[in-house]
Amino acid sequence: MLTHTDASRFAGLALGCIQREFPYQPAHVISDAADVHRPCELHPAFYGCFDWHSAVHGHWLLVRLLRRCGDLPEATAIRAALDANLTAANLGAEADYFRQPGRRGFERTYGWAWLLKLAQELREWDDSAGRRWSAALEPLADVIVMRYLEFLPKQTYPIRAGVHPNTAFGLAFAYDYAATVGHLALRDLVVRRSLDYFAADRDYPAAWEPGGADFFSPCLMEADLMRRVLPRADFSAWLTHFLPDLALGRPAQLLTPATITDRSDGQLVHLDGLNLSRGWCMWSIASALPAGDPRRTVLTQAAGRHANAGLAHVASGDYMGEHWLATFAVYMLEAASGWNATA
Repeated sequence: MLTHTDASRFAGLALGCIQREFPYQPAHVISDAADVHRPCELHPAFYGCFDWHSAVHGHWLLVRLLRRCGDLPEATAIRAALDANLTAANLGAEADYFRQPGRRGFERTYGWAWLLKLAQELREWDDSAGRRWSAALEPLADVIVMRYLEFLPKQTYPIRAGVHPNTAFGLAFAYDYAATVGHLALRDLVVRRSLDYFAADRDYPAAWEPGGADFFSPCLMEADLMRRVLPRADFSAWLTHFLPDLALGRPAQLLTPATITDRSDGQLVHLDGLNLSRGWCMWSIASALPAGDPRRTVLTQAAGRHANAGLAHVASGDYMGEHWLATFAVYMLEAASGWNATA
């Protein structure tokens, strides 16, 4: 459960990042000498947090915390930061960036997914400032939707990585957005491609996870997508084929929190995020299974272990983790709250 104390702590981490320009890792293809710019010139809204996608989900985090805990001590500072960043002019420039030649693959699909999650959060919020930010963000969200609609029919094979390009994650958040705003073309395309990519999967080699720099479990992220797009009974049967030994607590490697040895290393600290994202997937998958299914207990007990491991290190004292882990922590805690409300 997200407490006020945790919300305040996580808000402080995000506020310390979303307007911090350096250090910064650009994903910017330089076309010529005139195409060299500072991060704040390239991305006037999302220039902080070390990279574009982290800036986007840092904004989602702050909006989410305002919605859930509007009386936070940081509420005034949060609103001021969002007012400064989420202007029509800034977000128009972000949309224009995506339209430039050579940008079709920019932030595909991890950054796309988080942008739509931010747009979804704002669309669902009954708040005057939230409505203003939502309207300003809408042109950029429309560009991202078009990117999905253009790209998914071309993507013959899914990307099953444990990092940014993971196809299942990109589809899951796109589905959530489409279902919320009623974008039937996007929703139907996501469902169709999800089934194309994953419906026939069997005996997933989950014992091979995690990879050394994973912040997603490809296995669990796929299952978290499929519980969205399949009817509940069909999902339960699909999961039986996909992870046939899950009810027996196997493979143990999938259900055991990852070990992190150096939180100042930007790749190794990904594994803290893996513990958090595994937690949110496990609680969400369990919630889609029938009452009395033994896999619910296996998953929720493992989710608790992963949550404890991940939450202990959201604030590590090093920017390599602190610029993004709070987002994963809040999303995971929301999944845990959803499970507790329905269990």
